[in-house]
Amino acid sequence: MKTHNEMRMWADVDRCFRVAADVERWPEILPHYRWVRFQRRDGFGRGRVEMAARRNFGPLGYPVWWVSEMEIEEATPLVRYHHVDGITRGMDVEWRFHPADDATRVEIVHAWPEGPGWPLIGKFAANAVIGPVFIHHVAGETLAGVKREAESR
Repeated sequence: MKTHNEMRMWADVDRCFRVAADVERWPEILPHYRWVRFQRRDGFGRGRVEMAARRNFGPLGYPVWWVSEMEIEEATPLVRYHHVDGITRGMDVEWRFHPADDATRVEIVHAWPEGPGWPLIGKFAANAVIGPVFIHHVAGETLAGVKREAESR
């Protein structure tokens, strides 16, 4: 399973990167995030982080939860996650930031070749439901919230 979300933000690369990497503030700026907690902090944007959000279906919200090892590369800049707990265990995520004229093109790529370890239906579930219905949607809402925050600073 692979998903790709992309959005143009009218802010410089560093500001977009800082907002995206400051995950502990996400519940304040992203209404669909329930909480973000570092289980182990190794510095800004680094460590083991537990995240919980909602995938809204109209007025109903379906809770989603995962734990990731998070790291950043400030020079690139890049934000990486490797999911270590939850249904999405084994998924890799990259946030990439590209200068684009007076803006920044921000993309999120989720890659999960094996999907969940469910016999017979794991890859199908990842490709048909988890990726397009949950991950792609939540990532799109997350990008939109990061855009609002980066552009308002």
